[in-house]
This record gives sequence, structure tokens and C-alpha cells, in this order.
Amino acid sequence: MKQKINPIEILLVEDNPGDVRLEIEALKEAKLLIHPSVVVDGAEAMQFLHRKGRFADADKPDLILLDLNLPKKDGREVLAEIKADDELRRIPVVILTTSSDEVDVLRSYNLHANAYIVKPLDLEQFINAIRKIEDFWLTVVRLPLK
Repeated sequence: MKQKINPIEILLVEDNPGDVRLEIEALKEAKLLIHPSVVVDGAEAMQFLHRKGRFADADKPDLILLDLNLPKKDGREVLAEIKADDELRRIPVVILTTSSDEVDVLRSYNLHANAYIVKPLDLEQFINAIRKIEDFWLTVVRLPLK
């Protein structure tokens, strides 16, 4: 009898379609079975995480890649809500943003972000950064069972 392998669920919270495409392409080349879900603003992110509306059947993510500069509800607010929620706080949240502002870095870590990565502008470096995130968080780190 074959054992079913569950994919690793990654939630991409990103409003830039080009960055979404690059992130998904980089994740497709992963050694692991990955299922990415995408939401384009902070309000959708919270609906997804609370499985509301069209996200009622969404799987709980194993990892969240969160942009800070989002419409409707910015990434800082989303991060604060995730880390204040008993059901969500253990999900690792990696900030993946264009902001290298020290205030954003400090605030993100104060809100308990698990990592802060400034998006490289170079295409190859961007893809490499996504692969390193995938390698570290999904291969090296032991995540809690859902």
C-alpha cells in the first residue's frame, strides 16, 4: 500500500503579480512536494487563515511568505494578528519585502516574524533567495505537526 505524501502548504501574501510568478516558479523546482496558495492583500490573508468565505476549504499553511506593503491591510497588521492568534502563531512567517528600512526590520521582529528578507532586485538572486527559504524552512527546520 502506497503512503500518501501530503504537500507542504505555503501561503504567499503578495500583491505584485510578477513576484508571485517568480516565487511559484522557484518553488516548483523544489525537491519537495509543495502546494502554494496566493492571496493579494492583507484582508484576504486573514480570511484565508481563518478559512472564511471562498477560503473555507483552505489548508492551514506550513509556512507564510508575507510582503509588508499590501493593500487593504498591510503586512505589519497581518503579522500582528497572526502572532496574537493561538491557532496561527506557530506558523512560521517569513517577511519577504522590498523594504530595507531598519524600522520595518525591527518592528517585524518585535511582532515575532521568524525571518526578514529583502527582495533582491536581480532576477537570479530573487529566485535563489526563494530557493534558500524553501531549503531552510522546509528541509533543515523541523516544523510542528498541524
